[in-house]
Amino acid sequence: MKYVLFIALGGATGAVSRYLLATWLHSLWEGRFPIGTLAVNVLGSFTIGVVYVLLVEKQFMHANWQGVLMVGFLGAFTTFSTFSLETITLFEGGHLAQAAGYMIGSAVICVVMAGLAIQLTRAFV
Repeated sequence: MKYVLFIALGGATGAVSRYLLATWLHSLWEGRFPIGTLAVNVLGSFTIGVVYVLLVEKQFMHANWQGVLMVGFLGAFTTFSTFSLETITLFEGGHLAQAAGYMIGSAVICVVMAGLAIQLTRAFV
């Protein structure tokens, strides 16, 4: 039960971090493009690559941290449900090019960032 509470604490921290970062970035970028959500997903994808190598491959921390950081914090921090809704909103608003760019950018950049993080972390740890 204690393990589940730690995952919940990680999730709460991740959700609040996502909200604060995305809100701040959206306030800097006053266009229609959802830059805050994209940035959160890119950062979360990179971070999960680092955490994966440190926790799963290198076992630098106790295995329980995998649940706290990967399931809890990063699961709540990344926002693909928000990404989906924002993409539909762009499409429905007639912003087809922005919607397509957002979809492709989110999918490609986030996967590349996770792979980059894994390779960099393996190289330096």
